[in-house]
Amino acid sequence: MSMPAFQEYEPAGDCVCLGCTQRRRALARARAIPLRDGGHPAARGARRALVLATAAGVVLSGGGSVALATANPVPGPGPVKRDGADTPQGGRAPLHGPKGKPGGAPGAPSAVKRIDRATMINRAKLWLDAEVPYSMSEYWSDGYRQDCSGYVSMVWNLGSNEWTGSLDKFATKITKAELLPGDMLLFHNPSDPTNGSHVVIFGGWADETQTHYIAYEQTRPYTRKLATPYGYWTNSTKYLPYRFNGVTGGIVPDDPAGGAKPGTSTVFPGVAKFGPGADNEYVKQLGNMLIDRGGRRFYPKGASSKWSDADKLATQAFQQAQGWTGADADGIPGAHTWRLLVEKTGNDIRPTVGGAAGPGGVRAYPGAALFRPGASHAAVAALGWQLVKKGFGKYYTSGTGPRWTEADRRAVEAFQRAQGWRGAEADGYPGPETWRRLFA
Repeated sequence: MSMPAFQEYEPAGDCVCLGCTQRRRALARARAIPLRDGGHPAARGARRALVLATAAGVVLSGGGSVALATANPVPGPGPVKRDGADTPQGGRAPLHGPKGKPGGAPGAPSAVKRIDRATMINRAKLWLDAEVPYSMSEYWSDGYRQDCSGYVSMVWNLGSNEWTGSLDKFATKITKAELLPGDMLLFHNPSDPTNGSHVVIFGGWADETQTHYIAYEQTRPYTRKLATPYGYWTNSTKYLPYRFNGVTGGIVPDDPAGGAKPGTSTVFPGVAKFGPGADNEYVKQLGNMLIDRGGRRFYPKGASSKWSDADKLATQAFQQAQGWTGADADGIPGAHTWRLLVEKTGNDIRPTVGGAAGPGGVRAYPGAALFRPGASHAAVAALGWQLVKKGFGKYYTSGTGPRWTEADRRAVEAFQRAQGWRGAEADGYPGPETWRRLFA
């Protein structure tokens, strides 16, 4: 008996098959327990059924058919993809009034209150600062339900608890290019509306290429603000941008780093302020100056006061842009580096990553050694940005960066499989051909 050949597949994050639906409901009940997933439940269940069917066929030698029922798949190793399916929500309802008193009537889309963008973002931060826990049945002290749609209802000050099936009645659909802080990204899943839908508040672009944005969202375990790839979800193309009909002026400036840039110090603070273990405002100032000089790709989450590999790599790239080599380009800022950054003189960081461009203008392949566990290099960050740009960013739940991670490997593997490659050709580690196609 010949053995059938099976092929892996990656179903969409909003899959409505029985296995996926049961698993989403199980995740909703587990709530606070971090989950690890070794693959899509439908895929694992299908593989298990096929293996059992094959074994049964061998034993029975073709003597009749066997009915098999697959059990609920057991989660295996690997991080769960965060695609919004883990955020069940309540239906449309009035504000939750004081204990013992009924809430008011639900708001009407035609009677929206006027609100400016600065106020929206400030309201979003209220729950962020309070760390409001996620719940589809509990209500916060302001009367709004503690789920994703209740959060957006609160931010827009609707006066009622809406859900993903009604929020669009209070807004107008816009394009990605028109997004401004206070707008929403909405996904309403008709096949499983209360458990497969999600909505977030857009807080501004986190980078000039508009591949990452700041998301304010109500999710487990509590309200969060996170720099998020625009291709964050498996079904990201279904997340539609909307603008609240009651918005007025008051556009707030982009704030990807979570705070205003510190005042620029023109006096070099000394080498001791930088390097491993350093944590001070000079490090953050350095990061912001490097971002302004073309180093945004090194800082997917914005500059921080804590010294990291991103600071070293960005500083080194700036030093190399001046033509410096060896000890003069060690990634630690000296007085000369600081002066060029403060005075905005010298050369900006080059947009390419290490090496001249190859055929057709494609960046030269930097070598396999840079794409291994523990490796940290600007080429890894460039790889991540390009994968997000190509639509393979769903694994970057915390954004891309210069350090090689499992998210990078899984994203590369998905890209390789999209080329029709299998086996060793789709192992998740970029070779020259993967690199050429990715940057073509």
